[in-house]
Parts: sequence; structure tokens; C-alpha cells
Amino acid sequence: MGSFSIWHWLVVLVIVLLVFGTKKLRNIGSDLGGAVKGFKEGMKGDEDKKPAGEIAATGATIEGEVKDKQKT
Repeated sequence: MGSFSIWHWLVVLVIVLLVFGTKKLRNIGSDLGGAVKGFKEGMKGDEDKKPAGEIAATGATIEGEVKDKQKT
């Protein structure tokens, strides 16, 4: 019952084409593709931009000197 044959899917495809039309489906597909592309570019851009003062986790050792601060 869970799986449909190829004929069921072809009938569904024909009904969808009749209801929406090829032009509308093409526009929906291009809009969806543009949204996915924009999302990927946005995610890639976030990796390049790091907040000021954030240290990248590269495994490098940062050398420095610790000074004691006395309260007066």
C-alpha cells in the first residue's frame, strides 16, 4: 500500500500540470532555485565575517605575558 507504481505518479504529474500550468511551475522552480542559491551564498558569507576580537580555532598557540593587577 505504501509504494505507488509509475502510472500513479504519471497521473499525479498530469493533474498538477493541468492545475498549475507549465509556466507557473517553471516560475516556482526558478524562484525556489534562486532562494536556495541565495541561502548558500549567505551561509558562505557568514564564515568569512568574524566578529572583532574572536580568535579562530586553528590550534595555534598564542604567546603572551600575564601581569598581576593589585587592588589599592
